[in-house]
Amino acid sequence: MTLQQLHYVITIAEIGSFNKASEVLYIAQPSLTGAVQELEKELGIVIFNRTRKGVTLTNDGLEFINHARQLYQQYEIILDKYGKGGTLKKKFGISTQHYSFAVKSFVEMVKKFNTAEYEFAIRETKTREVIEDVSSSKSEIGILYLSDFNRNIITKLLRTNNLEFHKLIECKPYVYLWKGHPLCRFKTIRFDQLTDYPCLSFEQGDNGSFYFAEEIFSTNEYPRTIKATDRATMLNLMIGLNGYTLCSGIICEELNGTDYIAIPLEDNNDSDSSNMEIGYIIKKDILLSSMGELYIKEIDRYLKDYAVNP
Repeated sequence: MTLQQLHYVITIAEIGSFNKASEVLYIAQPSLTGAVQELEKELGIVIFNRTRKGVTLTNDGLEFINHARQLYQQYEIILDKYGKGGTLKKKFGISTQHYSFAVKSFVEMVKKFNTAEYEFAIRETKTREVIEDVSSSKSEIGILYLSDFNRNIITKLLRTNNLEFHKLIECKPYVYLWKGHPLCRFKTIRFDQLTDYPCLSFEQGDNGSFYFAEEIFSTNEYPRTIKATDRATMLNLMIGLNGYTLCSGIICEELNGTDYIAIPLEDNNDSDSSNMEIGYIIKKDILLSSMGELYIKEIDRYLKDYAVNP
């Protein structure tokens, strides 16, 4: 088994076609097919189901590709740190819950690299997919939060996937709404004041659960609820329907605009049970790439600046 063969199967899996993969890899399709068949023979498994419509991963192939991505990613990181020259286009991706500050930090990180030499990806997605992306090495870093409510479930899932959580910041919950909302003049907001307005939350898919919700207090009974899949839609719903969502209060106006405001949610119990602990997840015992190290520095710097100048 060679690194070149790993590169081949990873590319085929991502594109879903031997023919298109051969074009991307600048290799004749018969040679590509032969290299994959040699690898399958050596491993004693079938990696791809071949159909007229393209290829899909077999169950064995799906398990193998996760290991292959991790191994090849570490090879790229070592090459990035210690290699000289070469034309390999390095990849870096993150997956995150819907946090504008995570996107802003990604932007600042990318500015420091030549995008002609690097392939960057940022995925704002569901909580479970953040974990799956990092576990499969599709993304190097994931951004999500823990609370007393979801900590046991999420931590167990991270442990099962050989991932570790690193705390970035701890914060109280805020009510996020537009500046024309009837409640925008209050310094703090109570739950009972929100009864007449729709609570907005990010959809977590068919397999979603309260534990994967991006918004704290996901088990509360809300008379009016609306699900959204992206930040732009949620912001439109805030204006169009006087909706609100619960968040960390850490908002990037540069990306979300200045028409919105975060107001502290009153905590009648004044306990730590409502705290949000935002952090990043990575695979255990791996080297972070230079992009990964810089991204963590950028997001840490942003959060520290926000704590001083909210």
